Amino acid sequence: MNEPTGRRTRVAVVFGGRSSEHAISCVTAGSVLKALDRERYDVIPIGIAPDGRWVLEADDPDRHAIKGPDQLPSVDADRAPVTLSRTASGAGIVVSDPTAPPRELGDVDVVFPLLHGPWGEDGTIQGMLEMAGVRYVGAGVLASAVSMDKAYMKVVLAAAGLPVLPWTTVTAREWAKDPAAVRERVAELGYPAFVKPARGGSSIGISKAHTEDELADAVESALLHDPKVLIEVSAEGAREIECGVLESLDGGVDTTVPAEIRITGDHEFYDFEAKYLPEEATELDVPAHLPDATAAELRALAARAFQAVGCEGLARVDFFLMPDGSLMVNELNTMPGFTPLSMFPQMWAATGLDYPSLVDRLITLATQRDTGLR
Repeated sequence: MNEPTGRRTRVAVVFGGRSSEHAISCVTAGSVLKALDRERYDVIPIGIAPDGRWVLEADDPDRHAIKGPDQLPSVDADRAPVTLSRTASGAGIVVSDPTAPPRELGDVDVVFPLLHGPWGEDGTIQGMLEMAGVRYVGAGVLASAVSMDKAYMKVVLAAAGLPVLPWTTVTAREWAKDPAAVRERVAELGYPAFVKPARGGSSIGISKAHTEDELADAVESALLHDPKVLIEVSAEGAREIECGVLESLDGGVDTTVPAEIRITGDHEFYDFEAKYLPEEATELDVPAHLPDATAAELRALAARAFQAVGCEGLARVDFFLMPDGSLMVNELNTMPGFTPLSMFPQMWAATGLDYPSLVDRLITLATQRDTGLR
């Protein structure tokens, strides 16, 4: 790693954010803060409160953990505000504590944006960091925006020849003006259908409409999180398989062994509670029990999806393994979760890259990549 002479690499871990995935971002940050080697890195934890305020957060991984269904972590908006300032050598962090003069924390070498959902994973913070001339972990502006928007992601993947499920999109204006036309399009797709916020994550706002009678409630629920909704055919009887993708240090692409999520409790699909609450009945097979040929095909498709959207750094590509043995790309996540229950680090561990090494590699990739058009 090309570290600055005379000091540790300064990493700003940015988390929280304004999206509905605020709490999950905090949990992810806690795991990364715990994994960072303090002999190699000077760590600055920066929280973005739900109202958008940037603050100097506690460097305390345990504070950012889920304590229970009603005890989700959140950034403390009352902490000292921070700003990102342009300097002659890059960008620095300035702390503006009301009780003391502003103080500089020094230049930042790389930002680790652990933000899930809109206003973070969608290219917005990536664009800000590009303008500030700061290196950062993960995909750039376009790949982040395309991958965040499930409708456009499907357009790009389909154009690249990758298999995706049939879908339609609905806007809040269209739903209010002509719901009958929406019902007609969904009827052509067929029931059951999944109704999702187009730019959401962590299964927040997702419903399964089994009949037309359930469609209205499902659309209204999704619209609470996003004025654009994706409705797609339900992959009935399919297995949910995931694959991690990571840039290699020589510019290539590496993939993990595939892993499978199995829901064994009362959840009809992989919803928020099944994903993040430990007491829920979710079983993970890492690696998944697949024929060698299917696993190889899935890993190749994951690499193709990563390249199709112009991704950088990391991604988790989710698939449906259909009953007939065919594979469908479900979605691509440019900042997958790093929580203790998250599949991305588990898949890399099963492939031979442990959690601290995974974090190190992502930071190394970021420090080696210039900002600007690429």
